[in-house]
Amino acid sequence: MADLARQSQALGARPALVLIDMINAFTDEHGPLGSPSDAVVDACGQLQRAFRRKGLPVCFTSVVYDQSNQAKVFRARLPALNILKSGSAAVDVDKRLRPVDGEPVFEKHYASAFFGTGLLAWLKSQNADSLVIVGLTTSGCVRASVVDGLQHGYVVWVPEEAVGDRNAAAHAANLHDMHAKYAEVVSLSDTLAAVGDAL
Repeated sequence: MADLARQSQALGARPALVLIDMINAFTDEHGPLGSPSDAVVDACGQLQRAFRRKGLPVCFTSVVYDQSNQAKVFRARLPALNILKSGSAAVDVDKRLRPVDGEPVFEKHYASAFFGTGLLAWLKSQNADSLVIVGLTTSGCVRASVVDGLQHGYVVWVPEEAVGDRNAAAHAANLHDMHAKYAEVVSLSDTLAAVGDAL
């Protein structure tokens, strides 16, 4: 069955960059949750610098557990998540993308950056009118955050070079599905050009 007809949607005048789970546990390809992601880190860094130059909002998420009863069904299903302990290096943002003052890191227990966090309130406080969502992983936390971004009324862009996944087939399928229904899946260069025009 063919995809539904869709309309392209432009970024607004004040987009926010949301970096999903660009933490050591996911960017270290040798860890149980990691995958080769140097190219994704590089693309995220380019976007981060562009947003900062324009004075646009930038924020991060990290998955953090400090109590045994947090997300217990999720963690029972995926035991590797148990390395994401509060205070450990695993949950720190990769040093190549370190936040600067004014860039919050929202701690979450589940896939979506919006679920149980202060992200939505922060976006409103920043007068963000659209989102660029990047990070790891395409089929999990990125997709969940993209869907919730749309459900909260934001146009969402996903630069394909700035997201990654452990599974290449899942990565491709989820990019296709997000573009068909929930977001603009675009090139890094097109996103950088659009951000350059913002404000």
